Amino acid sequence: MTSLDSVPRVRRGVRCTYDKTRDSDVVLFPEGVLLLNETAAAVVSRCDGASSVGDIALALADEFDGVQPDDVIELVDRLVARRVVDVD
Repeated sequence: MTSLDSVPRVRRGVRCTYDKTRDSDVVLFPEGVLLLNETAAAVVSRCDGASSVGDIALALADEFDGVQPDDVIELVDRLVARRVVDVD
């Protein structure tokens, strides 16, 4: 289970990009494609292996209204389940 102290990083072979056709941020990974909203894209872009989930939540709270640490934890958990990120 992910906590505020967990440090997520994008897995090898996963690529984050902007898809002009879909007009959306996407994550490309061996098993598929995930379409991301603006907030989710901001979370993924901060999964650098150095920032904790708590750090990411604090940064996003400055950028987006209504971002809660539990929401970031839930998203990271879902990304781990999809094998998009690993958590240390």
